[in-house]
Amino acid sequence: MDEHPNAALYRKVMEGMGEGDMSAFEAALADDVVWWQIGSPEPVRGKEAFLESMKGVDFEVDLHDVLANDDHVVGLVTASVRIGDDAFTYRMAEIAHVEGGKVTERWAFSDDTQAIIDFFSRLE
Repeated sequence: MDEHPNAALYRKVMEGMGEGDMSAFEAALADDVVWWQIGSPEPVRGKEAFLESMKGVDFEVDLHDVLANDDHVVGLVTASVRIGDDAFTYRMAEIAHVEGGKVTERWAFSDDTQAIIDFFSRLE
């Protein structure tokens, strides 16, 4: 059985991130994406604003599993992030709404929300 196109899209994005290639990730975002960061009460709105918010962060991902249908993708991921010399690893369930091959909205839930808030507060 072939993999659902939204699952294949998510795998391609995660594989690219794992190899340090962000082009598939950027291409998969809608220009007006609404990106909910873990622990943040307000989303980042727009592709450019989101990409700007992630400058200086290096990601590595270990994709555990992907579930998808015509509207959504759920990825079970272990993410390792680095900001300068500081590194942090966490697990998350990432949920994305997908329309026309583009992520239009994203939410994520983690095993340690406070640690994520503390780590990413260094970007402010």
